[in-house]
Amino acid sequence: MAPSIDESNALFDFVVQKGNGVKGLVDNGIKMGPEHDQVVGTITKAAETLGFFQVVNHGVTLELLESLKGAAHNFFAQPPMEKAVYLKEVSPSPLVKYGTSFVPEKEMALEWKDYVSMMYTNDDEAHAQWPPQCKDVALEYLKSSTKMVRILLEILFENLGVSLDEEKFESLTGLKMVNMNFYPSCPNPELTVGVGRHSDMGTLTVLLQDGIGGLYVKLEQDVEDEWIEIPPIPGALVINIGDTMQILSNGRYKSTEHRVRTTSSESRVSVPLFATPKPSEKIGPLPQLVESDGVAHYKQVLFGDYMKNFFGKAHEGKKSLDFAQHDDSA
Repeated sequence: MAPSIDESNALFDFVVQKGNGVKGLVDNGIKMGPEHDQVVGTITKAAETLGFFQVVNHGVTLELLESLKGAAHNFFAQPPMEKAVYLKEVSPSPLVKYGTSFVPEKEMALEWKDYVSMMYTNDDEAHAQWPPQCKDVALEYLKSSTKMVRILLEILFENLGVSLDEEKFESLTGLKMVNMNFYPSCPNPELTVGVGRHSDMGTLTVLLQDGIGGLYVKLEQDVEDEWIEIPPIPGALVINIGDTMQILSNGRYKSTEHRVRTTSSESRVSVPLFATPKPSEKIGPLPQLVESDGVAHYKQVLFGDYMKNFFGKAHEGKKSLDFAQHDDSA
């Protein structure tokens, strides 16, 4: 077990007098007092209950976050024909897709949202194929956030009694997408939604929202259909658990329904990073948890099949998770 240094004199002695330096703190995994354990406990409790939490001091600079919001506004301020270059049917790159709503051909009513989605394969292809208005800042956001995702997943897996090595981390986050969402001000916001009620399909989602608000999360433990807003906090990033993490944890962590409301006053932007397995990966409850729980609450599925099912239907709460349910419990 890593040593813990709580007393300032002991810390000074270890770092300075004994010559270990601050590198010694990192090499030995020394925890700086009780705050670390408190933060870890807060994160895991949020993952087990609400499925959403916000983080600050996350390593993504405030300047970058402001630049992201500006880049999103700049992209959607372009004339329609310049954005339409990236429509799914004609986009010059399979990595970039521009569109409206979620799956409009399957929906009774359109969601009040335009978006551009940028899939990451490597730096060179991102620089060459992502839209010039936002590629640099979006790529920097992806790289900075991925470091935080690694830390969060290590915390969540450690709480489950499972180690997360590099191979496992890559298998769970091998497909990454940065989306930029634009919600124009709506003359009749009570008649539509920005995004319908749904859970995310992947492992973890990192979300930058602007100061306008509108993100709501369903309180599943309540009998009634009650929703709470995730209020914008300057400089904070919103983290939410995806379906994949609920499946892997055998139901201990919760992917929660959420939705976005529109507003009549201002246009809103948000920038999520979706960290998901590659389509070729199989996902299912971790064997260690099945053994300790005595039952597997989900079956093993190919993530590519899960994706196809997810994108093949309109948003409908957590119905997408039924795809991984055992046939006798679906």
